[in-house]
Amino acid sequence: MPTSRRTLLKGSAAAAAVMSLDWSRAQAEGETVRIGTIYDLSGPFAAGGSVASSIGNDIAIDLVNEKGGVAGKYKVIPVKADSQSKADVAINEAERLMSQEKVDIIEGVFASAHAVPLSAKIEQQKKILWITTAVSTAVFKDKNLHYVFRAQIHSDQYGEAFGGFLGEHVKAKLGVEPKEVKVALIHEDGPYGVGVAAADETYAKQAGCQVVLKEGYSAAAPDLSALVTKVKRSGADVISHAGYNPDITLFLRQGRENGLRFKMLFGAGAGYSQLDKLRATFGTDIDNFCNIDPVPAQLLDPAKLAPGLGDLIKTMVERFQKKTGTLAVPTHCSMGFNQTWVLLNNVLPVAKEKYGAFDPEAVRKAALDVDIPAGGTIQGYGVKFYPPDTPLSGQNERSTPLVMQNAGERVTVVWPTNIRTQDPVFPLPKSSVYAA
Repeated sequence: MPTSRRTLLKGSAAAAAVMSLDWSRAQAEGETVRIGTIYDLSGPFAAGGSVASSIGNDIAIDLVNEKGGVAGKYKVIPVKADSQSKADVAINEAERLMSQEKVDIIEGVFASAHAVPLSAKIEQQKKILWITTAVSTAVFKDKNLHYVFRAQIHSDQYGEAFGGFLGEHVKAKLGVEPKEVKVALIHEDGPYGVGVAAADETYAKQAGCQVVLKEGYSAAAPDLSALVTKVKRSGADVISHAGYNPDITLFLRQGRENGLRFKMLFGAGAGYSQLDKLRATFGTDIDNFCNIDPVPAQLLDPAKLAPGLGDLIKTMVERFQKKTGTLAVPTHCSMGFNQTWVLLNNVLPVAKEKYGAFDPEAVRKAALDVDIPAGGTIQGYGVKFYPPDTPLSGQNERSTPLVMQNAGERVTVVWPTNIRTQDPVFPLPKSSVYAA
């Protein structure tokens, strides 16, 4: 029986509709999210925590992709860049990622000295910069950024923790009034160190302590003996040091050689969070030093976190150890993982499903929708970004650091008191080579 022209047309239309549906489904199944990542994979910042952050970042992406990708549908393709511990390289790599690789989202950034110019450049091009690690408050303060976000803490909070610890423990532990305690603030002279030292000065004075020295230096300085001499002459009881890895090592070595003595040293993350490297150089000499930073996730009590986060932390730790062959998992791994996890699980699904795309406008709107309560991330704090037209637009208002103490081969939480895992050892015991 011959087929009519009308039947043929109906059949063709139906076939075309099926083919169109199949093509749309294939496109959806094949759609990916390309994200640029910038870390210092070489140079002095690499060992200061940048590589550890990048590994945490990679682990988060791997875990999401193993479950099908963002929202279980869209695979994440990282486009990696090495900023080589140089600000100009970081800027050039960001430009390459945006103009040549055509990525709309860039995440990472370890050094605040890179984050400040990168935030301005990427904001200008209305692309998304998602900072995982750099802490300088200056990145956001009074900039009214719309496309730059940071769930990480900011440098002013280091000062709050420093002053809070001193205010709570000086009289009880040292047996003197805070006004009798002398504080020396030393720092690398980039935005990270300058920001931490400024906050330390403000909050140490609020705690009633004397700030007898505030001194910056180049992180690339080949000799810090003059700085050691200044600290000795100041008679400081407490030192706060914001530095990276090579300069911390140099300061501590030259301090030991020149008889520097004090009652406590507080690090401000960065190189002081790389305990495996410090311990390889100084052994037990760094025991009982304190460090202010977001907490390594594995130190938290999983029972106080949202359901499932304990298992997630365990997986992150196991994968980091497998990738690196080391047992020590620094806090920078948690930073890289945590901020990436929030982006992939709390922001991008909303951008696609509520705002229809992964473009910068959709991602920006989705980021401002994020509302994670305390205990809702692997580092314990919640996430809610300050909105536009506020002094810290784009910064997480719920981030918080802790004061930790090196207790031999492990790290303990000593402040805030309500979540501490050990009463602080303060001052340093007489057995310490640095003890006053």
